[in-house]
Amino acid sequence: MKLGLAIASEKALPSAFVVFRDVLAKSIRKVAQLGYDGVELALLDSSQVNLPEMKALLKEYGLELPVISTGQVFADAKLWLTHADEAVRRKTIQRLKSLIDLAGEFGAMVNIGRVRGPLDVEDPKASEDRFIEGIRECGEYGRGRGVKIILEPVNRYEINFINSVLEGVELLKKIGSSQVLLMPDVFHMNIEDASIDASLRTARDVIAYIHFADSNRWSPGEGHLDFPAIINTLKTIGYNGFATLEILPYPDADTAASRGIQYLRKLM
Repeated sequence: MKLGLAIASEKALPSAFVVFRDVLAKSIRKVAQLGYDGVELALLDSSQVNLPEMKALLKEYGLELPVISTGQVFADAKLWLTHADEAVRRKTIQRLKSLIDLAGEFGAMVNIGRVRGPLDVEDPKASEDRFIEGIRECGEYGRGRGVKIILEPVNRYEINFINSVLEGVELLKKIGSSQVLLMPDVFHMNIEDASIDASLRTARDVIAYIHFADSNRWSPGEGHLDFPAIINTLKTIGYNGFATLEILPYPDADTAASRGIQYLRKLM
């Protein structure tokens, strides 16, 4: 497995779950110095990235860019795929397509977390149908650009739609697209999945990427999650992609990023 770290620009909202919220070039240099293999970019829109500069930085520091995440599209731009207003849904899809275009430049995937939107409790099926229609369109758009879409289950306290990995597996069947895969996050799994081990084994054929954070959202090793067991399960099911830390900057950003990779490298 490779290890990544989620970062965002200095303009990102404080609610963004990233350890480094700074000028991207500065953060990328730190990530490389700490020994990570790649960076996940949490973006509001594609204009936040200077394409030639980013390609040069990644080449200079020998880093990969496996995923572009979209939490800020939901939290800051107030756009999501289940929205009852078709105009808002179209804006959401266009924003996601611009990020897919950017991801295609790096051979990256695009994460769909809370940007999927909540279910309307009065008509949950209509909400789900709107999501499926939108995600299929994004998946087909990504097909021509070599970009997979990865669906991240998120716990019930943040959204009421697709909370567990097993729910994600069932929804992928409804979507029915090889372009859309799953992105478990062990922080959310600790809340929603009865067994992290069992859920990972069930989802083994559709897992494209995974997020690591401990039970308290601090870096791995700072809470009560059993990371030796989690890593053993991932090895057993043959997962060899990225495990990216999406963590809070506690006790401070540099310490969190350093402790996380030191702890995980020992386990791996």
